[in-house]
Amino acid sequence: MEKPYGLTMRSVVKNKKDEILVLRRHPKSKTNPHKWELPGGKIENGEFFDEALIREVKEETDLDVKVGDFCEAVQDDYPHRRTVQLIMYAKDITGEVKISDEHDDWMWASIDEIKSLDITPSLEKIIEKRNNEI
Repeated sequence: MEKPYGLTMRSVVKNKKDEILVLRRHPKSKTNPHKWELPGGKIENGEFFDEALIREVKEETDLDVKVGDFCEAVQDDYPHRRTVQLIMYAKDITGEVKISDEHDDWMWASIDEIKSLDITPSLEKIIEKRNNEI
């Protein structure tokens, strides 16, 4: 039997210094434990993807954002499913970062700093596809 697909939304959230917000997954996460990723998560049944992105960023970071332009799309294959990740830029960002219990750390980082971290395969693909820029 073929593995089902899931759709995940992720956001490139930048601060005034043009640094990117990355979150480190909790060490007990089912997928990619203790790896760094962009904020975001799964779309719920019947949810519009822009609403999902706004909700997920709020849940994971306590930031309020609006959906900006398209950045990239990548596919990940896990033992139990495949996911397509749509990555969008965030705009009109307000609030202070406060992470949920899905993650255990966060930072604002340059692309070079991000590349030196233990990042998720999907974030590696995004950086590679975007020629070291996001």
